[in-house]
Amino acid sequence: MKFLWCAALAATLSAQTFSGANAIDDTLAQAIAQKRLPGAVLIVGHNGQIVYRKAYGDRALVPQTEPMTLDTIFDLASLTKVIATTSSLMKLFEEGKFQLNEKITQYIPEFQGGKSDITIRNLFTHFSGLKPDVPLTLPWSGYETGIRLACTDPPAGPPGARYVYSDINFILLGELVHRLSGQMLNDYARENVFQPLRMNTTTFLPPASWIPRIAPTERLAATGVPLRGVVHDPTARNMGGVAGHAGLFSTADDLARFAQMMINGGELDGVRLFNPLTVRKFTEPQSPPDQAILRGLGWDIDSPLSGNRGELFPIGSFGHTGFTGTSIWIDPSTKTYVILLANSVHPTARPALTPVRSKVATIAAASVGIAVQGVTLTGYNETFTAAGVHRDVGRNAKTLTGLDVLVANRFQPLQGKRVGLITNQTGLDSKGRRNIDLMRQAGIKLAALFSPEHGFGGREDRPGIQDATDYATDLKIFSLYGATLRPTPEMLRGIDALVFDIQDVGARFYTYETTMAYAMEAAAKAGIAYYVLDRPNPITGTRVEGPLLDPGNTSFVGYWAGLPVRHGMTMGELAQLYNGENKIGANLTVVRMTDWNRGDWLDSTDLAWTNPSPNMRSLKAATLYPGLCLLEFAKNYSVGRGTDAPFEQTGADFIGGRELAAYLNARQIPGVRVYPTSFTPTESNFKGVRIEGVRFELVNRDLFDSTRLGLEVAAAIQKLYPGKIDFAGGAKLIGSNDVIRRLAAGEDPRTIEESFVTQVAEFVQLRTKYLLYP
Repeated sequence: MKFLWCAALAATLSAQTFSGANAIDDTLAQAIAQKRLPGAVLIVGHNGQIVYRKAYGDRALVPQTEPMTLDTIFDLASLTKVIATTSSLMKLFEEGKFQLNEKITQYIPEFQGGKSDITIRNLFTHFSGLKPDVPLTLPWSGYETGIRLACTDPPAGPPGARYVYSDINFILLGELVHRLSGQMLNDYARENVFQPLRMNTTTFLPPASWIPRIAPTERLAATGVPLRGVVHDPTARNMGGVAGHAGLFSTADDLARFAQMMINGGELDGVRLFNPLTVRKFTEPQSPPDQAILRGLGWDIDSPLSGNRGELFPIGSFGHTGFTGTSIWIDPSTKTYVILLANSVHPTARPALTPVRSKVATIAAASVGIAVQGVTLTGYNETFTAAGVHRDVGRNAKTLTGLDVLVANRFQPLQGKRVGLITNQTGLDSKGRRNIDLMRQAGIKLAALFSPEHGFGGREDRPGIQDATDYATDLKIFSLYGATLRPTPEMLRGIDALVFDIQDVGARFYTYETTMAYAMEAAAKAGIAYYVLDRPNPITGTRVEGPLLDPGNTSFVGYWAGLPVRHGMTMGELAQLYNGENKIGANLTVVRMTDWNRGDWLDSTDLAWTNPSPNMRSLKAATLYPGLCLLEFAKNYSVGRGTDAPFEQTGADFIGGRELAAYLNARQIPGVRVYPTSFTPTESNFKGVRIEGVRFELVNRDLFDSTRLGLEVAAAIQKLYPGKIDFAGGAKLIGSNDVIRRLAAGEDPRTIEESFVTQVAEFVQLRTKYLLYP
């Protein structure tokens, strides 16, 4: 009972010791308020202890409301694949009952008439080529019928060629447990996994006495009654409730025991379930080496379904999700796990919880203070690290933004002035407080507010944003992305100083840079002082990448001719460059940061990430953005807007994802790997249409050249799908007419890159006199 006693003690103290408690509480409360889920149970474990354990919302909404409790039992859905099926096969693997490269026909000879090259490893990793599920169009029932359908449904493709997440894979693996052990999966898993671990509330086919504690799932159309204690997955339900892909019920506490056992290398409370080498074997990459998607044996490592890893846990960690709203993520390197169990399909199905899971995992990882270390993955060339990004997180700086510096001296430069403030949701100090409120508290006379593209709250993704009013102060908010892009004389009447405080992402076409410049011009004309409160360039100040902007291509997405796509400057430094090189003549003051160096990524500071715009949701996206945005002008091409990963994936109705991914990976673009995907945008281009494309995974961001990737993608599309994109239409984003001509002519991207090396070097020399940081 040692583990349970520690859990109870940790639950008592966790809210006092777990720094992420409030943030996770807010995240889940908001998700419940938005009706993303009725309720949830969360457990975060770290260093052998449960550091946070809490129930949220309700477990039942119909026919009557029931509050969520910590001991609620959930339909785990696809967590069955790893908790029951994979674990059972780990035991049988240790006993020498099968080998991974053996064909499944060796044990299930009737599969595909005995003629198939699909291996057990293919089934585990979802590279079998089998379809996602057995046919459900015609009514059927019975376990044996389900196995027969799994054995006879023709594959959609050859094994090893393409990742297709398939329940059929684990229906067959569940039957493999039966054939190897002589026991049905539910009996074998209970006796060999759950009972030894004292997972006493984990089972298939839960007894009637458990039903009051079970979280109901979806209402059946025929009866209108929610499923409760009966598996939600229709295939598993047709098979009688026991299948290798779904059917398991459990609690968060039981899964915490399982996760801790895995972190311990197969042992818990003196009971050894697996050899540590077996645990490692099943949780390291086993997918084909020429594939960028990383799957272990059953476990997910890095795939389109691994959003519950969040942004901080390293790729050496592993986990899984379930359709009903369940998820688990385990990181042995930091001895941390995150279990989030929900019944988001109650009383009807809702969109996937991927963003909620990701945010919770990120907060949890940050709150336990993980020390990110590279994890070498056997059989792969790269050493993957946190979120697949880089080898070294760099400094642990205590960066103070320009706003923080002014807070420390009580805004002395602005005292006695009537101030206009250009800002949005990113205008926060290092403690998360709004610049507006801090200024008013310091006695600054705020006369007006101004907002850029995406509006004052940063949630709008459309033109024509209207003026508004700040809810907390009743101050007028003038939109600089509506009837005008510049502050008018009327807006500036009575203002003594204009202050700009917005977080940028370090790319030429991010319009906040132009808004800053336009406002500086207006301030110069009005004869009022202009202040820029500096903030970090999140993607460092060391990388400068072309192509450069031609004079004829300047616009709202490119203010100054001669600026490269990735300029490596902060907003304060850019303001000085614009003021000097464009001869604006503004009375400019840049309030400098402290403890920020040019080589610092945002995560080298202690500043929080705040989405600077609705579709810029992570540092990874910001790193990819300078390259992937080059083609965003094309209306028949998607950069992932309206998906869970904008600027991390691209696609179009003319693209074959696997074909494009294979081509790009063959190009050996430094620092990035590409894998095929498909997605359905909910907004922007291809709204509501499922398209194929590619997704990008950074493997070494310090080697990565974002615009080289952008050029490679453009050149690949021109080669594989000639004429599908009119590059000339993107002159404002690509910037260089010469580069456009070269792309259209099919030149090699490496040759194109060489064509502007001299121009980039000249810009680097020019910018030197405007730099503020070492």
